[in-house]
Amino acid sequence: MSNTKFDPSEAARRVKEDDYEDLFVLDVRNEDDYEEWRIPGSTNVPAYDELLEHDYSTLEARLDELPKDEEIAVVCVAGVTSARAAEFLREHGFDARSIDDGMNGWGRVHRRYDVEGVGGVVQIVRPGTGCVSYIASDDGEAVVVDPSQYVDRYLNAADEYGLKIVGVVDTHAHADHVSGARRLAGELDVPYYLHGDDVGDLDGVTELEEGDDIAVGNRDLEVLHTPGHTPGSVSLRFGDALVSGDTLFLRSVGRPDLEDGDEEAVREAANQLFDSLDRLTDLEDGTVVLPGHFSDDEIRPLATELGELREETTNELLSYVEDDDETAFVETIVESLADEPANYNEIKRINWGRQQPDGDTEALELGPNNCAAN
Repeated sequence: MSNTKFDPSEAARRVKEDDYEDLFVLDVRNEDDYEEWRIPGSTNVPAYDELLEHDYSTLEARLDELPKDEEIAVVCVAGVTSARAAEFLREHGFDARSIDDGMNGWGRVHRRYDVEGVGGVVQIVRPGTGCVSYIASDDGEAVVVDPSQYVDRYLNAADEYGLKIVGVVDTHAHADHVSGARRLAGELDVPYYLHGDDVGDLDGVTELEEGDDIAVGNRDLEVLHTPGHTPGSVSLRFGDALVSGDTLFLRSVGRPDLEDGDEEAVREAANQLFDSLDRLTDLEDGTVVLPGHFSDDEIRPLATELGELREETTNELLSYVEDDDETAFVETIVESLADEPANYNEIKRINWGRQQPDGDTEALELGPNNCAAN
């Protein structure tokens, strides 16, 4: 890496760790782009259009607002204007570097965490997209759950942990990111697991059903059919852990409108989701919930005991399930749905086997994560 470039993975590490206090993230994109999707804790100086023309007037006018005693990581869309800004800042005495490939690079970052208290589970977080995937392992074997299209991240992790991947699972047909599960399973010649209600036009799928077990070493991933976010959504029990996919998040639940946005269909799916969550909340308090997404959750890894989720007030929709108030649950979902994930229809078609990836599939995923119901 050039000494004028800042590795996005390093930025992700420092954003979430103690030395973030020594890093100042400066985003030079336009304000609308910044407000839609940004690195947590960053500061926006909207100078993108000017920097394209080598005009540094806005940046120069804001120099007094920038720290001289901290390292500055400058970010833009793809690293071009941020490189110009970083060079300008260095000329004015700042310790500044450009985040390599900008927000595009930020969206590709994957960070690994061992889940404390849960044996055999590695959580892989994409801080730029809010997506979470898992490697569940036992006795040298592993099953990968909800992998991204960057399959090398999972192959490398398996090598480092000394694991043989024996299966790949999607907890549902994703609408927010292009799944790497079929490709990973195909490269390794291992089963690709997906519930039959989400198979679409895919071939070569080992279809899951309620109560199935997926063997990994001497243990099993137990399949719980938890429809609502999609008809074929599943959650996976692995010992004391629950990989909850897009059914249950730490602060929300999966939105039920990405299959069919008609209000009647959304209400029907929301009723299914309520029943699925009601079932999950019957599990033991010590069950560690491992979600498939996050928004602004600060904890790493993303893991909270079910009993704590019940007691906290940060998951409003789960509280309605606890109170057995299905009407309030459904109405809150219908009234508070956010914008759909970017390019979600095209991503769904790819993940259902109805469209071949065409062009830049990486760009399809970039942007904020909008898979939560509120």
